[in-house]
This record gives sequence, structure tokens and C-alpha cells, in this order.
Amino acid sequence: MKTIKEVAKLFNVSTRTLRYYEEVGLLSPNRSHSNQRTFSKKEIAKLKLIFRGKKYGFSLDEIKEMVLLFDLDRTGVQQLERTVEYGEQKMKEIEEKIAELTVMKEELMELHGTFIEKLAKIKGRDVDE
Repeated sequence: MKTIKEVAKLFNVSTRTLRYYEEVGLLSPNRSHSNQRTFSKKEIAKLKLIFRGKKYGFSLDEIKEMVLLFDLDRTGVQQLERTVEYGEQKMKEIEEKIAELTVMKEELMELHGTFIEKLAKIKGRDVDE
């Protein structure tokens, strides 16, 4: 069992972040006899999943659903099915964003070339100089 401060340090987050995750139902830490939050290995494993989900751009609601599904289905099948579904959606979003950024980069490169040519003409130089 780890204290909230130990867990916050372990994940490099604030204790407020951990309390917020508890508030929204992502975590259920135990309480010591002095009412301090203590985190079991299970809660720490949940936190690893939460931070992995955040890293890949999932919303807290999506993460919550994926994390809590294991409590409903101990086989892990429902959790994995939902994770695969959300993962496929996220990969599609990423592909769309890459395509959008690629077009943006091409347009910017074209404008950049045009601006270099205009600048050279204004300064009375040949672009190839």
C-alpha cells in the first residue's frame, strides 16, 4: 500500500490529480485508520492504464469505461473489446489528422517558395543566387 504522496511522486502528478480521478470514479483508494488514502497494487495498475490512455489521447470518460469494464467482467473480454474499438477509432482520427497536416505542410511549403521569390524580386536579386 502506498500513500497518495508516494503515488503522486511515482507518476509525477499532483495529489489533486489523484483526488480528482477518485472524484470522477476512476480510482477507489482505501482509507487508513487515520482516514488517509492508501493505494493498492490494483489502484496503481489502474493509474498506469489511465496515464497510458491519456498519452494516446483518450478522454477520461473513455478511459473510465475501459478501466472499469474489468471490474464488471473479470475475464477481461469486454474491456479488451472496448479497448480495441476505441483504439480503432483513435487510429482513424490520427490518420485523418496526419492527412490534414500533410496537406497543410504542402500548402505552407508552396507559400514559402512564393514568398522567397517575391522577397528576392523586391530586393532585386535572382532567386538562384
